[in-house]
Amino acid sequence: MVSRVDQSLRYTETHDWVRVEGDIATFGITEYAQDQLSDIVFVELPQIGDTFEQGQVYAVVESVKAASDCYTPVAGEVVEINEELESSPALVNQEPYDGGWFAKVRMSDPSQVESLRDAESYSDLLRQLTEEE
Repeated sequence: MVSRVDQSLRYTETHDWVRVEGDIATFGITEYAQDQLSDIVFVELPQIGDTFEQGQVYAVVESVKAASDCYTPVAGEVVEINEELESSPALVNQEPYDGGWFAKVRMSDPSQVESLRDAESYSDLLRQLTEEE
């Protein structure tokens, strides 16, 4: 199966995505990540006001298969969380790049976005992973 990759996003090696609008970064997990996890039953989100460095665990996703940590693509302070996921964690499976977002963060260092993979580079990573399976 080929996972959909949103061309407007940046990606991490750990299958987290980030959408940047001004100094706000929205985080979530990729279609590939949610597909590997299968049916998501719970998402533990950070609190508004929490601060994270790039690469720190900020959320945990539990599925019928496993629990998985989610890592911050960029450093910053949480300014909004997707409260819909508390009652509807399956949104992550249904709309990983839209309704299934996790948190919005005010970036402390927007230049960190440049260190992330663009859509083409992330697609290359997925091709390598699917060839190994």
